Amino acid sequence: MFSYCTDPTTLEGLSWLSCYLTTGKHMGLYWAFGTVLTLLAITAPAALVFGFGGAVAARSKILPIRWFGKSYVSIVRGVPDIAFFLFFVIALDQAFEWMRHQYMCPDWDQPIRQGNDFVVCQAAKLPQGDAPQWVHEVYGFFTAVLTFAIVFGAFAANVLYGAMNAVPKAQVETAHAYGMTAAQTFRRITVPQMWVYALPGLSNLWMVLIKATPLLFLLGVEDIVYWARELGGTKTPRFTDYPHGDWRLWYFLALLVFYLAFTKLSEFVLERVMKRLTHGQATLGGSQ
Repeated sequence: MFSYCTDPTTLEGLSWLSCYLTTGKHMGLYWAFGTVLTLLAITAPAALVFGFGGAVAARSKILPIRWFGKSYVSIVRGVPDIAFFLFFVIALDQAFEWMRHQYMCPDWDQPIRQGNDFVVCQAAKLPQGDAPQWVHEVYGFFTAVLTFAIVFGAFAANVLYGAMNAVPKAQVETAHAYGMTAAQTFRRITVPQMWVYALPGLSNLWMVLIKATPLLFLLGVEDIVYWARELGGTKTPRFTDYPHGDWRLWYFLALLVFYLAFTKLSEFVLERVMKRLTHGQATLGGSQ
């Protein structure tokens, strides 16, 4: 904070605003922007991994694996995102604690399920009650990333499944005629070419993922929407050195500009990637 911000009552105009925008809570808002970008940077490739695995499983010739892949895609896509985020995180957290409980407390003689309560030994709790605050925040962020990856991985699996099936069968048959095994054909023919067909769907999924980041608040992560609402609400001199009226409109307007700018940048990058992938490839319209 600037040195002249020690006495906010003497400030006015731009000096007041500069001090106001550099308070500790505003640093939390700026940090939340980094949290959102970090979530996207980790979740996107993680969702692709889940999606690729789900698509491959759905195409498997082994019946149980194929059922598993198709069930994963159908169930996750069929459940509303907000319901999934509200309840799956609780189940995921309890699953982690249950596994730790089985390993760390084998002599436990009480039921884990006690009515509506989920009770494990103290050593199995995640995170530990005496853990530093950053551990709680990292654990919450980890569960958020995993939940986002599982949810959007199901949608990515559906896109990749269709893209794999869209690769011309003549090329697959030609690969077999040259003596390639099914695994070699998949690695050398199907996977390299499927991205052209998958990118439009994955681009839409990326946009949806960006718009879904405000759901972080449901997972206990203090995101930019939380801070905008917290900082924009009316503040009186009794609770702050920088009193102001209801400024939520301006904070949410700033978020609107951020999301629009970020999606526009994403469109530009994805368009360049699409042009690179389709360079020299004839389209249905006859152009290249």
